[in-house]
Amino acid sequence: MVVEARHLSIDYRIGREWVSAILDVTLKLEPRRIHGLVGESGSGKTTLALALMRYLPPNARISGGSIWLGDQELTHLSEADMQRVWGRRIALVPQNPLEALNPTMTIAAQMTELTRLHLGLSAEQARQQALDDLKRVNIADGEQVLRRYPHQLSGGMQQRVMIAAALSTQPDLLILDEPTTALDVTTQAVILDLIRERVRSENTAVLFVSHNLGVIAQLCDTVTVLYGGEVMETAPVERLFARPVHPYTVGLLQSIPKPDAESEARLMTIEGVAPSLAHRTSACVFADRCRAAVERCHAEKPPLEAVDDVHQARCWRWPEVQSGQVALTPPIATAPADPPQRDTPVLQVRQLQKHFVEGGLFDRLTGRASRVRAVEDVSLHVNQRSTVGVVGESGSGKTTLARAIVALDPADQGEIALLGQPISLTLRQRSAETLGRLRLVFQNPNEALNPHHTVGQAIGRTLQLLDKRRGRQTDIRKRVAEMLQAVGLAPEYADRYPSQLSGGEKQRVAIARAFAADPDLIIADEPTSALDVSVQAVIVNLLKDLRNQTGVSYLVISHDLELVVYMADWIAVMYLGEIVEQGTAADVYGIPSHPYTEALISAVPVPDPTVKGGVIRLHGDVPSPRSKPSGCPFHTRCPRFIGSICVEQVPPVRVSANGHQIRCHYTLDELAALQTADRKDAL
Repeated sequence: MVVEARHLSIDYRIGREWVSAILDVTLKLEPRRIHGLVGESGSGKTTLALALMRYLPPNARISGGSIWLGDQELTHLSEADMQRVWGRRIALVPQNPLEALNPTMTIAAQMTELTRLHLGLSAEQARQQALDDLKRVNIADGEQVLRRYPHQLSGGMQQRVMIAAALSTQPDLLILDEPTTALDVTTQAVILDLIRERVRSENTAVLFVSHNLGVIAQLCDTVTVLYGGEVMETAPVERLFARPVHPYTVGLLQSIPKPDAESEARLMTIEGVAPSLAHRTSACVFADRCRAAVERCHAEKPPLEAVDDVHQARCWRWPEVQSGQVALTPPIATAPADPPQRDTPVLQVRQLQKHFVEGGLFDRLTGRASRVRAVEDVSLHVNQRSTVGVVGESGSGKTTLARAIVALDPADQGEIALLGQPISLTLRQRSAETLGRLRLVFQNPNEALNPHHTVGQAIGRTLQLLDKRRGRQTDIRKRVAEMLQAVGLAPEYADRYPSQLSGGEKQRVAIARAFAADPDLIIADEPTSALDVSVQAVIVNLLKDLRNQTGVSYLVISHDLELVVYMADWIAVMYLGEIVEQGTAADVYGIPSHPYTEALISAVPVPDPTVKGGVIRLHGDVPSPRSKPSGCPFHTRCPRFIGSICVEQVPPVRVSANGHQIRCHYTLDELAALQTADRKDAL
């Protein structure tokens, strides 16, 4: 055993009181094994992870239990003693590498500092080891990377540097706290490969903290489910995903979008919100949200019991769940208010182009300014009561396209029509009616909501600016209450500030504000990327329900391909500002697909540990739109590269009988034959 927490309890001081954050947690981490830790935000995952390395904030204390690193107890060690443990025997890779790396120091200075301090290497030895460590994490040009500062590296490169630095001292325990949350699926696949390879080759135990159940299923050996600071269930990954016995685990797994679900199917949701630190109960902490709860659940706290030799659960009713006597509600279908009408175009975009010029006045006068071709001749349409998804890696132009459509970044060329009527490419020339009909929901509601305005003021301002100008005299307070109820929030939320809301509640407010002006089209830019899977399910169901009730259409921007396939009727795949494929969800997710789409789909971590599909690795980062490759822009990374034709000639658009479009030098039949053969070989 590398690290073991025995009946560990942790409290936080809030005001004058100590409240429980972690209660009676026992956790065992073994060498060359990856232990997954999952749960919603606020469940205590990060607190537990940091507690294992005794790196808690000043207002936290260990109120019970012990932590063992091998045969050494860490619980009562001084900070000076822990300094010899941190970095040398226990290493941490945080969620955001840019915040963890020092922006004023080169990568070389930061990596060599660790090995010189903990391993006693000379400057020359430390630099050579840094080069070797970078090579082990698949960074070829180590010398160049060592000379750079953190901001000069891509997100995936920053994360690889953090992993290389963490493993440079050969620690006994590596803690990975949401290390792939902000990464594209293609970069995530490379990072996960790297973690697997390094852990198997070292004698290191890994604690992998994540809310991404697909990543957990594909990476981990054992999984512990945490809720309200307590262990709900722990088991080998195959057992947990195949036969969960705790209602919370079942709820999490059923919240995952499934690409093969019916278009109107609703996701299973876990009603309510997780309890705050100040409202933890002495009974079952999950009882208030549990579908299977009985009177005993609200009166007594269940013990963590052995289901068998390797499986434990904290639930009074787990034997009944296991035997099938307690049936937890499956996803249900919802019928639209009226039959979908998908023949009337709400939005038409034709040959839209958006370029940015980088550089100051001197650069422009001397011709040194660089032109960034962010969006290049994009055409798509959104029909009534339909959802169009736009997917692609970071840097593909998705968000720029969305901002150009709503005119936050006016397009340089092209045409936009709303409900068949041309609208201006610039914001100032659009009428209030147009602004009301076309709304945007931002990725981060924290940035979209003014922290000094109440929820009622945020929604009311939209009504004042857009609703009245469309000829309506609205009772603002009454309308705000109606909008809050429409997104599942009580009217009293109107008096709350954003800081008093959870992440899911903030996103609901942002959606309510977008719907306040009765829009015909809502553009949602990564609307669920920062949310837990359970909260994501609530938001996705909400968007579907509102579409059915109001007839609104959506343009959903996301790098989560499975979510988009679940939500959308039509999908457009972007790469370097161009649409390389578009078609129905079934066509894009099926055969044939563009080689880039094929790679994206293969990199999506399947939330089933028994499925081990072959991931197509895309080498290198997305090229800069400042210097797009000639010919097919994807040829520098394409696993199906033909030769000079890909470099020299722009690929034609191949169109099938049902309108499925692929921009590639291969014909559709050739792509279908290649991809079918590869899938057969993988089975």
